[in-house]
Amino acid sequence: MEKIIYYTDELNDEFAGDNLKPRVIDENYIYLPKGIWKKFTRFFWYRIVATPLAALYLKITLHHKVIGRKNFKKYKKQAVIVYGNHTHNIADAFVPSMISTPQDAFVIVNPNNMSIPVIKHVIASLGAIPLPANAKAMKNFNRCLDKRIEEKRFIMIYPEAHIWPYYTKIRPYKSLSFSYPIHYNVPAFALTNTYVKRKFGKKPKMVTYIDGPFYPDEGLSMKDARENLRDKIYNQQVLRSKNSNVEYIKYVKKEVKE
Repeated sequence: MEKIIYYTDELNDEFAGDNLKPRVIDENYIYLPKGIWKKFTRFFWYRIVATPLAALYLKITLHHKVIGRKNFKKYKKQAVIVYGNHTHNIADAFVPSMISTPQDAFVIVNPNNMSIPVIKHVIASLGAIPLPANAKAMKNFNRCLDKRIEEKRFIMIYPEAHIWPYYTKIRPYKSLSFSYPIHYNVPAFALTNTYVKRKFGKKPKMVTYIDGPFYPDEGLSMKDARENLRDKIYNQQVLRSKNSNVEYIKYVKKEVKE
């Protein structure tokens, strides 16, 4: 039977299915852990465990394919910021490490990812950067981004913010996070996950498109520049999303009675 999910708000509805209570990321959260042990755990979880596990999972479960990886070729030795659509609770954590090599990937995440006992420490070691809850935490968050950009890292952002599994369109999203490429003067890229029919099996194949780099029009104010950059990436994602040819889960907007 076809699975149907009813939604009311494209900006705020969440269908990850984890029912986690988001952790409050305050000034006590350590964004930049120090010490040899932390460096070792980062290397162990990221390179020894997560990278091969990600490759195996994506290949076996989603028959994953990437188109446009060559667009990163000129930017291997500098920081980049990539914006993707949020359509899979596991794959969205794995894809960045698959496409960022040889760079390490860091992903800006919702605080609920840091609410899972034990696993939250692994997620942190893998490069999760949770969104802050207050002004003091924001300072630490910004210092973390400064450091990662200085280290020429790969930064992944899901501006849709909420997971809609196997959704084949692009939901509207805000432009706030598009100030980062402008502030740091680094290239921005669009990542679009699409879903296509397979010859065998019910679940679709995931095909990831990478487009860019994108830059805002010069001479605009910060607000207009980030809106301009947001529109460029959003429009490209909408264009790529049309390559999806199957709805594994159907999303239907529910009418709200006034």
